[in-house]
Amino acid sequence: FPAEEVALVRGRIEANSGRFLALLAAVEAARTADPLLLKRVDKEPGGALGETFVPSDLVALDGTGLSISRPGHQLRRPAFEALREMDAAARADGVTLLVSSSYRSYAYQKAVVARNASDDGTNAALLTAEPGRSQHQLGTAIDFGSVTDAFADTAAGRWLAANARRFGFSLSYPRGMESLTGYLWESWHYRYIGKEAA
Repeated sequence: FPAEEVALVRGRIEANSGRFLALLAAVEAARTADPLLLKRVDKEPGGALGETFVPSDLVALDGTGLSISRPGHQLRRPAFEALREMDAAARADGVTLLVSSSYRSYAYQKAVVARNASDDGTNAALLTAEPGRSQHQLGTAIDFGSVTDAFADTAAGRWLAANARRFGFSLSYPRGMESLTGYLWESWHYRYIGKEAA
């Protein structure tokens, strides 16, 4: 992180260390209760899920009243419950949150990688996680809307940027953080990590 951002974060922590420590304790309790919520899934060593990993509490989104791009979407139960709460709040504000992608198996992600490599081999590594390294396999990541950069400037994109954290969702791949995340900015990709962590 840039030194000025580190100094800003450190200053906020020091200005209200009691609140920070209380949040940290709440996050640790949530992580202990559900280790998958904060499990690292990325390009780094130790950041991979096994080929046979499938969450045990997947819930189908079909017939739930949520806006979905196609049948067959699934999420882990905690992410599903949080999405329903967030969706209701968005609808109350006149915004529709369209789920375009959710849980993906290892095999499904393998097909996504193959497709994206053939479409744009030069940027494939920055665009798509390898099988086992996709947050979607956790069952807590959601792609919303168009799954393009244009999503950021839609009503749903702006609403999520302002409100998602209140419901426990975090933008996984922010703009300008490519060197840290290993992926290009994805304004549409949110992961449920719990309200305490978010």
